[in-house]
Amino acid sequence: MSDASVEPEPELTDDGAASSKRPFVLVAILAVALVAAIGATVLVQVRRNDDASSALAARRAQVDQNGAQVMPFDQNLTTHQFAKTNTGGVETVTANDPNDTQQARLIQDHLQHERDLFSTGDFSDPMAIHGHQMPGITELQHGASTGQVTVTYEALPAGAQLTYAAATPTLVATVHTWFDAQLMDHGAHASG
Repeated sequence: MSDASVEPEPELTDDGAASSKRPFVLVAILAVALVAAIGATVLVQVRRNDDASSALAARRAQVDQNGAQVMPFDQNLTTHQFAKTNTGGVETVTANDPNDTQQARLIQDHLQHERDLFSTGDFSDPMAIHGHQMPGITELQHGASTGQVTVTYEALPAGAQLTYAAATPTLVATVHTWFDAQLMDHGAHASG
């Protein structure tokens, strides 16, 4: 009579001790599964990073195209600088070549015009460049139209600057958020 529940006898080593290959095989299988899971996770993350980089490049190309319709100066010959301050921030646009008087004049004319618009709460030009969903734009429109955000203009030898002063900490944070969005969108044409 045979007992079906009898375990096979373990293999014996050279010194006669019982050995089991089962734990080693299980550890090997788990190690392979872990390496495969890590590899798949890394592959998914690389793909996400590639997708994000492609989306950012496409957005920046669109911003450059939109900017050429709104800003009269050449974005490739100029640089936007966004400096956050305790009261808001300073946006400076200058010609990359300090002797490029044509770009400097175009910048000055444009920023004077923008100051006039911004002072009344009209941020339609940045919205035309960056989109109507640009972070902070609604709050800036309201703040400027109610006098809680003021914008002043100053000519510089190679361009001009706009200084944004906000009346509340919330609006200061809004200016900072708006600057961050512009930095991201302008890419190599901006610093901050």
